[in-house]
Amino acid sequence: MAPINKKKVKSGEGINSRLALVMKSGKYQLGYKSTLKTLRLGKSKLVIISGNCPPLRKSEIEYYAMLSKTGVHHYTGTNVELGTACGKYFRVGVLSITDAGDSDIIAKTEA
Repeated sequence: MAPINKKKVKSGEGINSRLALVMKSGKYQLGYKSTLKTLRLGKSKLVIISGNCPPLRKSEIEYYAMLSKTGVHHYTGTNVELGTACGKYFRVGVLSITDAGDSDIIAKTEA
């Protein structure tokens, strides 16, 4: 029973640790406008949207992502928690990953 509990804890922290690895070794864009630019140019590989992102903004990003065939991950926490997970001291509502670097975040979130 102990390995199951370990796996649950690991999967809960999984997105945060993968996100930290992307911040270190990958390329990314923070923010709504920058994310829309990367989606329009087709450079984005994965988009992460915070849980408290406004519905209109969220649907617009999802629409652009659908057109550019990019994966979208809905982060369970707020924009403050997403900013903290990115290692920043400010809020991050939307995040676009253009190069994952050493992380396997793109394969794990789309699976």
